[in-house]
Amino acid sequence: MFRKVTEKFYASPQIEAEDIGEAAQLGVRLVINNRPEGESEDQTPGPEIEAAARSAGIDYVAIPVTHAGFSETQVSAMAEALARSEGPVLAYCRSGTRSTLLWALTEASRGRNPQKLAAEAAGAGYDVSPVRAIIDMLAAGAPG
Repeated sequence: MFRKVTEKFYASPQIEAEDIGEAAQLGVRLVINNRPEGESEDQTPGPEIEAAARSAGIDYVAIPVTHAGFSETQVSAMAEALARSEGPVLAYCRSGTRSTLLWALTEASRGRNPQKLAAEAAGAGYDVSPVRAIIDMLAAGAPG
C-alpha cells in the first residue's frame, strides 16, 4: 500500500490507524496527512491516525491540500516537516497523488532536479505532469 518514492519518502492512499504498525516497521518517523478533514465520509479522521502514530512513537502533522491546488504556505509547511524529520516520512491523501505532488514541489523549491523528481514519482506510480511547469519554475528559482 505504501509506495516508496525515495529512501526517505513514501506516499500512500488513505491509511487506517492499524497501518501505523507497517509504517513503524519501515522506520517511518513522521506521518503527514494531506487530506482535509471530512473530504469523504469513508475517510479515517486525522485525529485517529495521529493518536495511533504518536502511540507508536511516530510524529504527525496535517498539511491539508484541497482539489483547489497548492499554495506557497503548503510547500513551506511540507519543507519544514521534511527537514525536521529524523527518518523516513509517510505522506497520505485520498490516492497519494496530492502528497507526491506536494513533495515534488517542495523538493523543487530546494533546487532538486525536476527530471529526477519526475522519475522518482513515476517509479512509485505517480505522474507530476499536472504541476511540472511549477516544479521547473521552483527549481530554476531555488537558492544555490
